[in-house]
Amino acid sequence: MTVKMSAQHLSLHYGPKQALFSVNLEIEQRLVTALIGPSGCGKSTFLRCLNRMNDTIANCRIEGKVTLDGEDIYAPKVDVVSLRSRIGMVFQKPNPFPKSIYENVAYGPRIHGLTRNKAELNDVVETSLRRAGLFEEIKDRLNDPGTSLSGGQQQRLCIARAIAVNPEVILMDEPCSALDPIATAKVEELIAELKQSYTIVIVTHSMQQAARVSDKTAFFHLGKIVEYGATTQIFQAPKLQQTQDYIQGKFG
Repeated sequence: MTVKMSAQHLSLHYGPKQALFSVNLEIEQRLVTALIGPSGCGKSTFLRCLNRMNDTIANCRIEGKVTLDGEDIYAPKVDVVSLRSRIGMVFQKPNPFPKSIYENVAYGPRIHGLTRNKAELNDVVETSLRRAGLFEEIKDRLNDPGTSLSGGQQQRLCIARAIAVNPEVILMDEPCSALDPIATAKVEELIAELKQSYTIVIVTHSMQQAARVSDKTAFFHLGKIVEYGATTQIFQAPKLQQTQDYIQGKFG
């Protein structure tokens, strides 16, 4: 398999507190990699290192390396804005912009100059909404506010917004934790479709979800990766007792 992103000896401090300890992880292209582990174990912190979201936090210090296609994303010459268009992010709580459904999706392509005219922009908006499985539900309401949609629809709108700038990697931080089971199932179906085109990394607190949607799973505990491997192996035949105890619900 082709490695799309990798972390090498990645450590992170928030002021005096260390949150990640020499994490090594290779993220393979066009697979879904799930990050699991108890609350506060570093999985969301690690996810935010992958598109430099931690840059916005004061006193945050990073050591080690994160690469995208072999290039160090923390190198001085890297343009963080264009990096974040290559590595999209979907958050735990749906966060549509206070704009119309159309404008939510059109915003990224417009600011990145990805379309030359209105017809092209219309095309990108429709294609992105279709890929997010949302277009048929809202095609007559494109001028309504994004916030007028249901929670599950808002989350799919945020996914459409992320893919509108044609990223290579999509990071998802517990994208279903605020959704009901039906909306969750729709997002999970969508993840399965999107991995045909994108590399996906998902943080989830639901082990059932990790087992359903991911190809590879990394188990984090206390800021370190305890075990990483094919999802079926991690869930059915973990190599370490600690992994087995977590999966069986003995702690968490």
